Amino acid sequence: MKILEEAKDFENATMSNMTTSDRVSASREAKRLILGINEVYKETQDPELMDLMKRLTEKKKKIEVRLKGRP
Repeated sequence: MKILEEAKDFENATMSNMTTSDRVSASREAKRLILGINEVYKETQDPELMDLMKRLTEKKKKIEVRLKGRP
């Protein structure tokens, strides 16, 4: 499955020295991957997919905190 490979690559990618536009595109990419994996998860109910979605969500949250600033 292509989306799972993309998710693994995204998860292993380094997020240091990113510009603001890089962060925005990374956040959008994470959202796209999470939603795509969710469609597969609805059919299979595989717990490994849920774990992958959780890890991607954590990475996405870290990116968004850096974009928006801490409250």
